[in-house]
Amino acid sequence: MRHAEYQYLDLMEQVLTKGDARMDRTGVGTKSIFGAMLRFDLSDGHAPILTTKRVYWKPAVKEMLWFLTGNTNIQPLLRENVRIWSDWPLDKYRRATGEDISQDAFEQRIVEDDAFAARWGDLGPVYGKQWRRWQGADGREHDQIATLVKTLRETPASRRMLFHGWNVPELGDMALPPCHMVYQYHVTSDGRLNCLLFQRSVDLLLGAPFNFTGAAALQLMLAQQADLTPGELVWVGGDTHLYSNHFDQARLQMSRDPRPFPKMSLTRKAASIDDYRFEDFSVEGYDPHPPIKADVAV
Repeated sequence: MRHAEYQYLDLMEQVLTKGDARMDRTGVGTKSIFGAMLRFDLSDGHAPILTTKRVYWKPAVKEMLWFLTGNTNIQPLLRENVRIWSDWPLDKYRRATGEDISQDAFEQRIVEDDAFAARWGDLGPVYGKQWRRWQGADGREHDQIATLVKTLRETPASRRMLFHGWNVPELGDMALPPCHMVYQYHVTSDGRLNCLLFQRSVDLLLGAPFNFTGAAALQLMLAQQADLTPGELVWVGGDTHLYSNHFDQARLQMSRDPRPFPKMSLTRKAASIDDYRFEDFSVEGYDPHPPIKADVAV
């Protein structure tokens, strides 16, 4: 059977060879296609942590756990040495103050100074806020994750098992509107939990590998909480693009042969979806090719 990672490599090739050249919000420029689908089978314990370059799966899992807390400030992430969200508040700080502060110095101030972190480290009502504290017009808050877990347990044949982050009135207050914006779940008659993740905008080189890993980690947690087994992870991309300064890196990655996916598992059953810790995750057999460095477009 052809390795599932070839789906990703084939998609990269399609974007490079057939993608529409477009100038984008960041000013970097992209090649883009609209509409893509990849399918990964999690039922045998393997997770789609890509092997044609090293994917730093630990920050991806930590980010997902941070989303689940409902927090929107980067301070807890930085204290876990997760730096993937620093670019946006750093850019905002530089533009607001005119101070040409380094990323390292900015992050250190966020970690050490709670008042500075409260003012400059918050990302606005991004993912976690919408997932756990969506505010309705009547002022009531809605916990989409808790509702999902309850539905998975009580009415697993429901076609309404989903959560999303596209809260229109609050988009303007977000550092970045949600890219991985809709997660829908489906339970088979033999107890397998499937996930369909729709991503409206996809940085194919840097973002997608992180999203595959985070979605798989979440699927494991939800399956365990509902006494189900992980099934298929179906990933759907809207505007699926490669930035122009990622083309060479993509070609390098496409030249490599995939290695076996690692296995991801949970080492204990948490009391609730809110009780998981990074230490609960085990990844075994990960033997990737070397990392490929590329700049984030802000």
